[in-house]
Amino acid sequence: MKKITINFPDSTQIESQDEICSLNFLNHFPTGNGGIVAVKVNNEICALDCSINVSASLEPVYLNTKEGSAIYRRSLCFVLAAATHKIFPNARLLVGHSLGYGYYYTLDTGKILSTEELIQLKNEIRSIVDSDLKIETNTVSYKEACELFEKLNLVETRKQLNYRSPSRILVNTLGDFSDLYFGPLVSSTAILSTFDIIPFREGFLLRFPAHSDHTVLPQFEDQPKLFEIYKKYKDWGKRLNVTSAASLNQLIHDRTVNEFIDITETLQLKCIADIADQIHSRSQVRVVLIAGPSSSGKTTTSKKLALQLRALGYKPRVISLDCYYVGRANTPRDENGNYDYECLEALDIELINKNLLDLFAGKTIELPSYDFHEGKRYYKGETMNLEPNDILIMEGIHGLNDKLTPLVPPETKFKIYLSALTQLNLDDHNRIPTSDNRLIRRIVRDAQFRGKSAADTIAMWDNVQKGERLHIFPFQNNADAMLNTALDYEIPVLKVYADPLLRCVTPLQKEYAEATRLLMFLNSFSTIPATAVPGQSIIREFIGGSAFHY
Repeated sequence: MKKITINFPDSTQIESQDEICSLNFLNHFPTGNGGIVAVKVNNEICALDCSINVSASLEPVYLNTKEGSAIYRRSLCFVLAAATHKIFPNARLLVGHSLGYGYYYTLDTGKILSTEELIQLKNEIRSIVDSDLKIETNTVSYKEACELFEKLNLVETRKQLNYRSPSRILVNTLGDFSDLYFGPLVSSTAILSTFDIIPFREGFLLRFPAHSDHTVLPQFEDQPKLFEIYKKYKDWGKRLNVTSAASLNQLIHDRTVNEFIDITETLQLKCIADIADQIHSRSQVRVVLIAGPSSSGKTTTSKKLALQLRALGYKPRVISLDCYYVGRANTPRDENGNYDYECLEALDIELINKNLLDLFAGKTIELPSYDFHEGKRYYKGETMNLEPNDILIMEGIHGLNDKLTPLVPPETKFKIYLSALTQLNLDDHNRIPTSDNRLIRRIVRDAQFRGKSAADTIAMWDNVQKGERLHIFPFQNNADAMLNTALDYEIPVLKVYADPLLRCVTPLQKEYAEATRLLMFLNSFSTIPATAVPGQSIIREFIGGSAFHY
């Protein structure tokens, strides 16, 4: 038998002639950070009890990390599904979107659980946790998987096997409950001690800790505007009977997806038109401020909104906030000493406000430009003034923060928050995170237009999300209107582009773990060709071929 070499982060090595379980190596890693919940084997995240039969570099995955926290959440959701199956065997548990360090759940029966029933559910989860039960991962045949999911009434999971049909299927099992494998879980339930179940709207929230400290639950912060947008789209999906990856795959398989594409695009355009009507109803509005996280489709949305405003008699004018950087010499640095171009102080707030007030007063301003290579502002003689029917559109990450425009009267501002919030789930119990949708958009766009590899985009994604948490999400409830920019057919289109890009990430790169996770996610979807995407679709901002000029 060939020799296996195991390499550790401290550069030590162990050699073995036999396949060996990773549990045997835990004493080679430092303790702390909440404990070890998984291991990286050649940059692939694996369960703690995985078997190693090739030479490998091993790293621990600690609980108090982003990756460890994801394992905790996924495991807690699995335990909730098992507990619900036991207490409410005739109802299907349906996962919704994330909300304040929690996931929103309902039952397919439409029944609103009483306080006593929620306490019973919480106590069952607590019993499973306190019993320190082992969560097993097993491989079953395709036939066994179909029979298992039918028996457990996992309707969407069973339906997905019509379009994803390998001969061997991984499932997670806890007692008499099983579910499809979407990633490693904790080895036993005892670690899942921090959680809560609280009533919310027509369902309830399963609350979990932040990755920085798994021993406490953050204070709950409601986001009523975002919830209403989500509920609107969830109800829409139910009416069309397209609520999961399997439902969408069925449309693709039956060659009826083109009608769904038209309906999806029409709904989004109607929502943009409704926002234009809201702006028109407020006659004093002079500037529309659009903000949203990375790859939420701000540029295309600005252009589509401009068309709707033109239809109402306005002449939209665009000012780019990128032209108002203070210059590299005056740009603040972050904690690592790097220029922080995403902080508010990187923009010339005084000049922005002066220019806006001058425009509203009927004056002509000279528009600045910015040389990103030199890191300096310059002027090229471009001017602007506003006619009576002109309206400004400004798009940027700080648009919802009133500190961007403190001198501009509130009645002259209309603020729009964008979020790519798909209502689709992978199946009954596994949701599609908004950040995953946006990351795949970003991977495709960066490769198409910026010459970046998937590994490059994944490597900088944590910093992008950090900026969003600091500068965008805290201000989303300041918005006058919210727009969902996700299109529920887009992932099958993006898959055509993203799949080969992600497959170029190798096990020698630390981004491999995220690339393999995203590939598993994309594997749940069939494909839709780009030719099916309308020219003015937001998706064109990422794949190319747009009818708009950027």
